[in-house]
Amino acid sequence: MRAVKITFRVLAFVLFGAMLHYVLPQHDIARVTGTEIIRTDFTSFNRMFYAQADSGTAEQPTRDLRLINTVRRQTYLFGLFRGAPNDVMVYRNEDTGWIWPPYFKFDSSDLHAEAGDLTSTAEAPKWVVITHYGWRNRFFTVYPNAVSFRPIAGPDERIIPWFNIGFFIFLIVAGLFLRAMWRQFRERSLDPALENAGNTWDQVGAGVAERKSRMGRWLDSWRQK
Repeated sequence: MRAVKITFRVLAFVLFGAMLHYVLPQHDIARVTGTEIIRTDFTSFNRMFYAQADSGTAEQPTRDLRLINTVRRQTYLFGLFRGAPNDVMVYRNEDTGWIWPPYFKFDSSDLHAEAGDLTSTAEAPKWVVITHYGWRNRFFTVYPNAVSFRPIAGPDERIIPWFNIGFFIFLIVAGLFLRAMWRQFRERSLDPALENAGNTWDQVGAGVAERKSRMGRWLDSWRQK
């Protein structure tokens, strides 16, 4: 039973961590190499990884998908650690609207024009910080969704994910606060209620035993006669 509890907790922790890694903003240092629009037919599996259609348009089973092609400096742990600037990455450019995740992005057309203006070559690079969320999966044709661009001087600029740091601090504080509330509720309400229930059960058991004892003595008296 203990192994089942540990497995369940580990699984819940992994799923929660994966969800946070998907929805929290990440920052890549990259240069845009081109933009394109492709016609996409979603499958029942990868449809969940795509946002809604552009705001003001009807949702269809197939639609145009804006893509932004880049060469990026690979980063790890939300941008805290960086690799060499030679990793090819393709981003999608979709409105999120009012749905999950709550980026409230309505300017995918403007962002596509901005990406086109920032297109550069290896000989004359224009480096930008791309804020995005999501994963890149080549097997299931899933792309991270670009949210914004910010021009920078070069690929060596240090990025500090302040939002993610603040979010995790808030998450830890909220978790400790909820844990303290739960312990206080358990000490003041739940434990006394369970203790009273246990006492009541003991009293009921004692009463049943007493009645059985009386019944046994009464039967014994009849047997003696």
